[in-house]
Amino acid sequence: MNFSPETYLWFKSFHIIGVVVWFAGLFYLVRLFIYHVEVQTQKEEIREVFNKQYTLMEKRLANIITTPGMVLAVIMATGLLYMQPSYLSQAWMQVKLLFVLFLLIYHFYCYRIMNQLTNNQFNFSGQQLRALNELPTLLLVVVVMLVVFKNQFPTSAASWLIFGLILFMAASIQFYAKWRRNKKQLT
Repeated sequence: MNFSPETYLWFKSFHIIGVVVWFAGLFYLVRLFIYHVEVQTQKEEIREVFNKQYTLMEKRLANIITTPGMVLAVIMATGLLYMQPSYLSQAWMQVKLLFVLFLLIYHFYCYRIMNQLTNNQFNFSGQQLRALNELPTLLLVVVVMLVVFKNQFPTSAASWLIFGLILFMAASIQFYAKWRRNKKQLT
C-alpha cells in the first residue's frame, strides 16, 4: 500500500495529540488517587461523600480521557511504524518501545489502584502515591529525548547536568510537600 507524505503527517499529528491527552490523564488520575487516600483521615460523613465523588471522577477520567488518549497514541504509532518499518530496526526505537511498554504497565496499574480504592482495599499513603506520580514524568522525558536525539542520545556532561537538574527539581517538589505536611501537623 502506498501512502502519501501527508498521510504520515496526519498519523504523527494524531499520535502527538494522543500522547498529550494520555499523559494529562495519567498525571491528573494519580493526583485524584492522592486526594482519595488523604480524605480517609476525615470524619465519616465527609469521607463517604468524597469517596463517592473521587471514585466517579477517577472512572470518568480514566475511561473518557486517559484510555482513549492511550488508544489513539498506540494506534497512530502503529500506523507510523507501518509506514516506516525501518524504525523498528533502530536501537532508539527499540528502547523507546520498551519505555512505552513500561508506560502501558503503569497505565493498567492505575486501573488496579482505582479498583482497590473503590473497594477500600488500597494501602499506599499519599506520599507513596506522590512518588508514583513522578514515574510518568521520567518516562516522558526519556521517550521525548529518544525521539528527538534518536541514535545520537546525549551523553555529554551538559546532558547529565540537565538530567541532574530534573532529578533535583523532582526531589525538591517531594521535599516541599513533606515539609508542608509536617508544618501542617505541627499546627
